[in-house]
Amino acid sequence: MATQLSRTFGSQGNQRKFTISTWVKRNKLGTTQSFFGSGGATNYSTAMYFRGSDDTIVFYNYFNGAYAGQKYSSASYRDTSAWYHIVFRVDTTSATASERMRIYVNGEEISYATSNNPNQNQTMEVGHTGTHYIGGYGTGAQAEMCMSHYHYCDGQSYAPTEFGEYDANGVWKIKLEPSVSYGVSGHFLFNNDASVTDQSGLGNNWSTSGTLTQTEDNPSNVFCTMNPLDNYWQNSTFTNGNNTFVTVASNENYNTSTLAMPSNDAGKYYCEVKVDSASAYTVLGIAGKLTTSATSNFKNHSDGYALTSDSGNIINNNISSSYGVSYTTNDIIGIAVDTDNNKLYFSKNGTWMNSGVPTSGATGTGAISITTDTTNGYYMFAGGTRHNDSAQLSWNFGNGYFGTTAVASAGTNASGIGIFEYDVPTGYTALSTKGLNL
Repeated sequence: MATQLSRTFGSQGNQRKFTISTWVKRNKLGTTQSFFGSGGATNYSTAMYFRGSDDTIVFYNYFNGAYAGQKYSSASYRDTSAWYHIVFRVDTTSATASERMRIYVNGEEISYATSNNPNQNQTMEVGHTGTHYIGGYGTGAQAEMCMSHYHYCDGQSYAPTEFGEYDANGVWKIKLEPSVSYGVSGHFLFNNDASVTDQSGLGNNWSTSGTLTQTEDNPSNVFCTMNPLDNYWQNSTFTNGNNTFVTVASNENYNTSTLAMPSNDAGKYYCEVKVDSASAYTVLGIAGKLTTSATSNFKNHSDGYALTSDSGNIINNNISSSYGVSYTTNDIIGIAVDTDNNKLYFSKNGTWMNSGVPTSGATGTGAISITTDTTNGYYMFAGGTRHNDSAQLSWNFGNGYFGTTAVASAGTNASGIGIFEYDVPTGYTALSTKGLNL
């Protein structure tokens, strides 16, 4: 979410007791990214954010020109492949100092590098009749992250168990309908949509600067993106929820996806990538090595399969073989990976190359045969360039967008997971946590 929300409340809320609960998926690291910010007057403010210098969580209250409560996490939060459930819990009326200002991540209170508790009955700069912000703080710290189920509970200090719970496997999961109270200035946003209409029943709606984009990615089904942390060789720049990246014209290497497909297990996966701007030697496909564990482009490895833009050839283990057709700017390449039968297929603008039939199973009509003997036991989607060129690639792993542009006409999807431009072959699914567990 790169768009900032704002609201000025008409009625005073509780400035000593409140809870903010939200699920977030980070898109950008190394810059300050704000959950919430508010300032009632000069030298008065409260804010919560990821700090740009080290990706830690900061929660502070600044009152009358001095800090009146500070919490800085010990841990850094750099996982761009998962959703974090973060709860900011305040009750300055408590006689117990450690209960006045707390942060929880995925159900557990965090450890603090800095922990300065506010005085008892300290006023926070929240719930007043000034302007409040979500996903930013005025002109600064605007967030590039996804948010889901944003609750502000005015006058209540709730434990994270009101909003989440452990499943049978010990995984922290979302409670879709928590039984909570919202007080006067409370609100509930992003309940499975991108609306800024308050769904708490209080009518505390918000204003938007910019455009919110709804995503299929959510705390109950985490979708694959490209991985900005696996960026050792390429030094690419990432935008649009890490689904668009621009390569740097100084290396020939590649970037990989956040989620991986087991190479020796049952599963069939599909994605699409739009070539926003092509180099003469763009490569798309699957890789068994992270860039940090490779010494050259994935096309040069035994578990790397790269479709080249200039000829449509497949390069595997640095050996080029005739396969499909060339592609260039504005073409959409579909990639279908069948790990049931160890087959790989490519399409261009909806037509399968080499007369491929992704549903042909072990026969593998028009397929590339792939190995199960990968470096790490899995494949990732991969893309880049094979010479010192620059290219821009926008991936659709099922969110229904190429960059900021929605697919023109969604194709059929038998698995019911994800939105794609073209028909998804029967039996194939998006690479997401639900898709991996089909």
